[in-house]
Amino acid sequence: MPAVRGVPTARPGTVRVLIVDDEPELTELLAWAVTEAGWRPFLARDGRSALTLARGCAPHAVVLDWMLPDLDGLQVLRRLRYEDARLPVLMLTARDALDHRLEGLSAGADDYVTKPFSLEEVMLRLRGLLRRSGAEEETAGDGSVLALGDLVVSVKTRTVQRAGEPIALTAKEFDLLAFLMRHPRQVLSKAQILGEVWSGAFDSEGNLVEVYIYGLRAKIDKGRAPMIHTVRGAGYVLRAAGDGT
Repeated sequence: MPAVRGVPTARPGTVRVLIVDDEPELTELLAWAVTEAGWRPFLARDGRSALTLARGCAPHAVVLDWMLPDLDGLQVLRRLRYEDARLPVLMLTARDALDHRLEGLSAGADDYVTKPFSLEEVMLRLRGLLRRSGAEEETAGDGSVLALGDLVVSVKTRTVQRAGEPIALTAKEFDLLAFLMRHPRQVLSKAQILGEVWSGAFDSEGNLVEVYIYGLRAKIDKGRAPMIHTVRGAGYVLRAAGDGT
């Protein structure tokens, strides 16, 4: 099984699946299966991170463990239900007693699978939930959430997260980041950035772009592996941390 690291590069029109479990090997397995299905996994390993990530990535479905650090699965489920009553949630848990199943379904889970589980069965159940919710049709042409590595940008809510932590940006910093996110791994010149973000209203010989790139780096890359890089004499490029290509 290939390893899945962080969040895959964003592509418009892809179903987003939030996987919440504190077992790293299990989340890697599920993330791999979700990626193979053509969807995009977002991973959280505790309850509070799951809620923060859900608000940023706007998932089309959630695979949720019951026994989590911080907030447990039922607490997470109830809060997700409060914020979006139609969000499909599949509980995947070691709690296999009938009372547990009834409690999970009563709390709002759409489906309930116990561990150990068949990966094929989980994926079939998840596909069924997505089909009934109309998520795959909904995502046709949808570019409202952009993701690269552990950086997630919601165009609709104009919010930004890195590794599940919210990052506050000014309006123009957000516009600049969104432009970079739409062109990952592409070297963008100052003229291109000015033309898109500032509608070409400023002289490309000035230092406006440098000033905003500096401010954006201070917020996006501070204390983390850098994602925004300068290509001397050419412009700037946004890459996932550790992606040297």
